[in-house]
Amino acid sequence: MPIRLSDMNVPRHIAIIMDGNGRWAQNRRLPKIMGHKAGVKTVEVITEACARKGIEALTLYSFSTENWKRPREEVGSLMSLFEKSMADKWRKIHDNNIRFNVIGRVHELSSALQKEIDRLKDLTRDNTGMVLSLAINYGGRQEIIDGVRAALTEIRNGELDEVSLNEELFSEYLYTRGLPDPDFVIRTSGEMRLSNFLLWQTAYSEIYVTDVLWPDFGIKDLDEALEEFGQRERRFGG
Repeated sequence: MPIRLSDMNVPRHIAIIMDGNGRWAQNRRLPKIMGHKAGVKTVEVITEACARKGIEALTLYSFSTENWKRPREEVGSLMSLFEKSMADKWRKIHDNNIRFNVIGRVHELSSALQKEIDRLKDLTRDNTGMVLSLAINYGGRQEIIDGVRAALTEIRNGELDEVSLNEELFSEYLYTRGLPDPDFVIRTSGEMRLSNFLLWQTAYSEIYVTDVLWPDFGIKDLDEALEEFGQRERRFGG
């Protein structure tokens, strides 16, 4: 008998490694930026679907610290696409009661993009629905280093007793402070790795990999992933 989504244990926090935009474009003999644009449309569809399903938090791996190694033209096009998407989609995000967030080394982004990020965060600050976090200029190892530096600063200033520092407290020094750890990580395009994504937070996350390229990932694919999540038994080492 098929499992109905309403009968399943729904994850509180879904994290998605959105992979396959370039291959999607290559398969259609299109410029790579067209794959990224198609990927933005998928972001919109999946974000709204997760919000409707009662997911508390959705984190999307949008641009890693390693992605700066890509050709300058592609990086520039991606940054422009981030900026334009935030400017164009703010109303839909706000109307869906979604709270917008960005994690990563935001201070290294362009001033124009930082301005759009701050504007959308301020606009949705009081929304009470799902938290949508875009990981931009994000790296899991870099996040841990930044967290250690922040904790050490407070220890040196006498604001933190190092003896009291434990896993729960250290989580408050990470970019994802205030969010539950991801229950479920989805990776599209078939690659079997985390790619420096939420390394601390995914210690006990369930991982699901699909061969579907991100621009082709639809609500049906999301439902299939959630059905599998609902069938897994999470033991947390017990």
